[in-house]
Amino acid sequence: MKAKIGIITASDRASAGIYEDLSGKAIIDTMNDYLSSEWESVYRVIPDDQEHLEQTMIELSDQEKCCLIVTTGGTGPAKRDVTPEATEKVCEKMMPGFGELMRQVSLQYVPTAILSRQTAGIRGNSLIVNLPGKPKSIRECLDAVFPAIPYCIDLIDGPFLECNEKVIKPFRPKK
Repeated sequence: MKAKIGIITASDRASAGIYEDLSGKAIIDTMNDYLSSEWESVYRVIPDDQEHLEQTMIELSDQEKCCLIVTTGGTGPAKRDVTPEATEKVCEKMMPGFGELMRQVSLQYVPTAILSRQTAGIRGNSLIVNLPGKPKSIRECLDAVFPAIPYCIDLIDGPFLECNEKVIKPFRPKK
């Protein structure tokens, strides 16, 4: 079975066509590098609007059946940055370790990483992970947290994700 991965870019300007969404494409490129199993993206570019974000996360989880939903953008302190609030609203369980590790890794590159509020959570059989908006930061954060993602998806009864171990080594406990 082909895994479905949802990709949501929260950006007023990218959704209005003012500029190209490089962040969502960076996520797709990274997933193509990481995954050796077949997968398909369910890709959305939407405004920084909490209600729209919540509806899109619910759609990708409940209707599209994405095992992983990765968001980019909307994690800072600005008024329009509401991705973590939307994530918390739609999830049954929060997974704060993802945000903690991503901030720790990002702090090695920029002191403003402490301004990022990204988080993660579980909705049904979907893991939702918030990433920052910059393509370079996306790869740095995914390199840090992705080793835990395939096993997390196993634990929530999602599809078995196989990785290109020359690029990223997933951790799964020995049976």
